[in-house]
Amino acid sequence: MLYTNNNSTNKVTKGNVTFNKNIILSVVNLAAKEISGVSSLVANFGSALKRWFGSNNYYEGVKLTNNNGKYSVDVYINVYYGYNVSEISYKVQENIKNSLSSMIDVEIEKVNVHVLGVDFIKEEEDKN
Repeated sequence: MLYTNNNSTNKVTKGNVTFNKNIILSVVNLAAKEISGVSSLVANFGSALKRWFGSNNYYEGVKLTNNNGKYSVDVYINVYYGYNVSEISYKVQENIKNSLSSMIDVEIEKVNVHVLGVDFIKEEEDKN
């Protein structure tokens, strides 16, 4: 219930909303993949071991750290050849921040984008 008068705005809450950490990881994953020029999110061997042996803070190229209610996000990506890496990184940061703030009410401390490689687009050759 929300009402407004000239002096203040008050919200009356009727309960708590909770969500799993995997929801945040999924939103970050999708937000990074939406940017043109991002080839893929990268999961390296060390991160795969963390996932298998108990670390729930890693999901398909995304690492999430909770610092007293503020989240730090690390995203590991490959980009396509010919795209500006700095521009793509900035767009990924902004899209992740905007997606999390619009879909989930969480406080983001920082978003780090790690570009690990460059992929080349393979063009199919015509065979006559």
